[in-house]
Amino acid sequence: MTTTPLEGKVALVAGATRGAGRQIAVQLGAAGATVYATGRSSRAGRSELDRPETIEETAELVTAAGGTGIAVRVDHLVPDQVRDLVARIDAEQGRLDVLVNDIWGADPMITWEKPVWEQPLDAGFRTLRLAVDTHIITSHFALPLLIRRPGGLVVEIGDGTRAYNDTHYRLSVFYDLAKVSVTRLAYSWGHELEPHGCTAVALTPGWIRSEAMLEHFGVTEQTWRDGAAKDPHFLISETPAFVGRAVAALAAAEDRARWNQASVSAGELAQVYGFTDLDGSRPDAFRYLTDVVETDRPADVTGYR
Repeated sequence: MTTTPLEGKVALVAGATRGAGRQIAVQLGAAGATVYATGRSSRAGRSELDRPETIEETAELVTAAGGTGIAVRVDHLVPDQVRDLVARIDAEQGRLDVLVNDIWGADPMITWEKPVWEQPLDAGFRTLRLAVDTHIITSHFALPLLIRRPGGLVVEIGDGTRAYNDTHYRLSVFYDLAKVSVTRLAYSWGHELEPHGCTAVALTPGWIRSEAMLEHFGVTEQTWRDGAAKDPHFLISETPAFVGRAVAALAAAEDRARWNQASVSAGELAQVYGFTDLDGSRPDAFRYLTDVVETDRPADVTGYR
């Protein structure tokens, strides 16, 4: 029997076109939620990323999984568009139970592993706008709807837990700052939401096999293990569904408030709530990075998935 612990619940997944955002939307739908899937890439036109995935496809996958998927084309840097989105959710549903801030879209702007004096400023500041400003704008408009009912959940999706990012330089000053900022936002939202009985969590996937990552390794989801020929540590990677199931588990958990202001990985939550990746494993990527990669041990995922 299919369980639908989120039936009657309404979620907004901001940045749901592909990757983690898409599968977060799908897994919320699989748990019975109505999910508004937003992004700039639509069948009506693509964003500057010029990728083929669309929010309409995401919404259809949500509905196929058992939920109700609703695609809305939104540029989350444009306050009026976000205001209209939240007004629509209010008019159609009268509630918002889960907000997931997964907006990113900055990969083409990044100059990797160069010092700040070699970083193009316009591209760097565009990265911060896409990665941080969008989350603040969306929360500004969405949180008044979410706090109408106790029990609401906000999830900030980043790259790296707070503990990991506090001790690791992340590829460039702009990328580093973006990911630290997103984690801190969850801490800030948690402070503001707690008096209303709501919860905010910073959540990171591990090494996620997004559409772009699979292309980078020249593999498909069916042949992903072949990517180990390029990097043997790729065997610790996970599907986007894993972090999607982490969000669904948090949203359904009666004890979700215990995580308020916390920074956790999908692998950590899997140990608590018992969900798995699509292959039945529970990859713990950040523990693997610390224990194996950073100690120059040979690639071996035994005990880590």
